[in-house]
Amino acid sequence: MKIFLTEQVKKADAYTIENEPISSINLMERAAKKCFEYIISNYSNFVFHIFVGPGNNGGDGLALARMLAEENKTVNVYILKISNNYSDDFSANLKRLNVQNKATIREIKDLYKFPEFAKSDIIIDAIFGSGLTRPVKDFAATVVQKINESGNHIISIDIPSGLFGENNSENIKDNIIKANKVLTFQFPKLAFLLPDNSKYIGSFEVLDIGIHRDYINKTSTKYFFTQIEDIKLKKRDKFSFKNNFGHALLFAGSYGKTGAAILASKACMRTGVGLLTTYIPQTNYEIIQTTVPEAMCVTFNDTILTFSTPDLSQFNAIGIGPGIGKERISLAVLTDIIQKANKKNAMIIDADGLNLLAENKYLLKELPENSIITPHIGEFKRLVKDFKNDTEKLERLKTFAEKYKLIVILKGAYTTVATPDGRLYFNSTGNPGMATAGSGDVLTGIILSLLAQKYNPLQAAVFGAFIHGLAGDLASEKFGEESLIASDIIDLLPITLKKINKI
Repeated sequence: MKIFLTEQVKKADAYTIENEPISSINLMERAAKKCFEYIISNYSNFVFHIFVGPGNNGGDGLALARMLAEENKTVNVYILKISNNYSDDFSANLKRLNVQNKATIREIKDLYKFPEFAKSDIIIDAIFGSGLTRPVKDFAATVVQKINESGNHIISIDIPSGLFGENNSENIKDNIIKANKVLTFQFPKLAFLLPDNSKYIGSFEVLDIGIHRDYINKTSTKYFFTQIEDIKLKKRDKFSFKNNFGHALLFAGSYGKTGAAILASKACMRTGVGLLTTYIPQTNYEIIQTTVPEAMCVTFNDTILTFSTPDLSQFNAIGIGPGIGKERISLAVLTDIIQKANKKNAMIIDADGLNLLAENKYLLKELPENSIITPHIGEFKRLVKDFKNDTEKLERLKTFAEKYKLIVILKGAYTTVATPDGRLYFNSTGNPGMATAGSGDVLTGIILSLLAQKYNPLQAAVFGAFIHGLAGDLASEKFGEESLIASDIIDLLPITLKKINKI
């Protein structure tokens, strides 16, 4: 799914109105109907308090109020008198609501008569939309703060009032609605996907309001939101054999960190690789052979700097990093593999491999183009200069990927894949339970497997992040977030892949 910036969304609405064609008020009606359907399905037996501003976001709220009232819901509408200039569609919907005469409507001019709510009541925020360009201040800011202090469940229409669609680094954070649920239209807003804004968006639902497909298809963007329909896995031929699904080399593990090698190896096998050779210190040999009998093993003596890297020409993909530590021997093996790799060897580097790169940055320039690295936020900060906020973080992420011609997977909520040409793919799967030891090793194994199966590096990164997150979501459903461990993600990979293949 494409993510459009605020100006592009405005143009998308205008294009739809002109080319469907449809009037602006009927497009508003369509958007309100989608919100109504969602709310009736999920919040049917509640009293609703709808706060509206003077623009088209307020018009959405008024249309929604009419639909809820028509269903005999108790609806109270509060019009913020912050301007005497109403948008045309706001005025038209206010007239319709008055004619219907089923909702209670009042204006709020001051806070001496600010409404009180029962704890079970739902507040719907339709004060300001995504077109907001200035921080909320004065009377409107006080209303926002009062709503936040109410303790009631808050649903925002399109975007929490006060939040900008993209960069909020200069915004006034206390004057933004803290929504439990956001019902947004057609595309997620970039701001929804950034950790700095997490307290304003408990969760969001993207509602398809029928924006013209021609505009969506022909309009370019650098931002994408990966969903299950975007994951296109290859079908297996009846007469295929293991060599058709690639041979992967995994350099992983060290004394006390054999588990990382086991997790990455198992995840690689479970994701469908044909052959896996795990390259490990001699001390790990018996453990790996016992726990992952499907994998072949090549060992080296980790007590001396004499070693012989396997012939890389036999491998379709190379994974480096889980549990290798930062000893001299690990740096020596890492360096040797990087320098001997060629275009045939797709590569992914994680964990201690990234820590070694951060301490030896000259190696970054020697990585094959489109190699994949998978830092979490701490590892990423060691690779780049620190940043002040999420907007600056995204710029650093894009710049780093472009400079070194790498694909960078920045792990976390809405894991972000950055490409050398400046695109960013935000992942829709995953949950906080995946913040557990070994989860990143599993991701490395998944992506290594996809690379070996000849998915291109961008596909391997985007698909791998999605598969990893979806397996984590299924594991969370089964075990709960607190009890989720990395092995659970591997155990749910078969069901995950079956679910994707059904789409």
